[in-house]
Amino acid sequence: MSGAPHPKQLVRTFLWQIRRELWEHRALWAAPVAVAVFAVIIHFGSSLSVSDAERAASIGDPTRARGFMDLYSAMTGATLVTGLVVGVLYSLSALQGERRDRSILFWKSLPVSDGMTVLSKAAIPLVVVPLFVVAIVVVASLTMLGLQSLVWIANGFDPRTVWSRVDLPFLWLALLYGLPFMALWNAPLYAWMLLVSAWSRRVAFLWAVAPFVAILMVEHLALHHTSAHWMLERRLGGGVLQPWSADGAGVIWVQRLSDLDPARIYSLPGLWVGVLLAAGLFYATVRVRRSRTPN
Repeated sequence: MSGAPHPKQLVRTFLWQIRRELWEHRALWAAPVAVAVFAVIIHFGSSLSVSDAERAASIGDPTRARGFMDLYSAMTGATLVTGLVVGVLYSLSALQGERRDRSILFWKSLPVSDGMTVLSKAAIPLVVVPLFVVAIVVVASLTMLGLQSLVWIANGFDPRTVWSRVDLPFLWLALLYGLPFMALWNAPLYAWMLLVSAWSRRVAFLWAVAPFVAILMVEHLALHHTSAHWMLERRLGGGVLQPWSADGAGVIWVQRLSDLDPARIYSLPGLWVGVLLAAGLFYATVRVRRSRTPN
């Protein structure tokens, strides 16, 4: 009688599954990289367009530090949103795609359980993409700072002025602080997309959004109130608003370490209700994948 798989074997299988997903879905890292590269180019161009008089004024006015950080923050936000979008699109196609051309018969012939397969696919938007985002933001922000420093040196100004105005350690710390929350908060969204991907044969996007569109239409046209609309908007935007706004509503964005409040964000009932819902949806996805046939 064969025993249970060794933990090391399970880890190797899981990592192999992750590598396969990254090989098949290169947009998971290529799209955030493209956005970051575009932001670096825009930042470099804006650095070239600054006049010597504006640089001299920046040196004499330390209150302009906020302006120095704006494009760094914009690059970080754009990369974050891109990571969220590619994570959703990946989840929506991950299980549906493997049934095309009867490829699921090949994947099911491998010694990999349905649970392991779904877990590896769930780990992509929940863990792998956020790690890519962190690495991309760190590299892009250092590149932006380096290019800006070269421009200042070429124009005869001290680059240490730029360094004193750009607080990259805080930017990175705030990113690391909020990304786990963002992943957990959006877990029900990814889980729902994976479930639809496992179940639907075609037009997965329409099946994914149809229930919510129907609910909103009934609410607006028949019930004449917007509670479901507000709840959906809060769920979709909460991953960004809650950790990176000082008040949790996006009115005042975090600007210093004292604005970071992990006790507040990780005690939100909506976070853990969503995690429980995601766990149920992931379990349902495993069951559906086990019973599905090729398209």
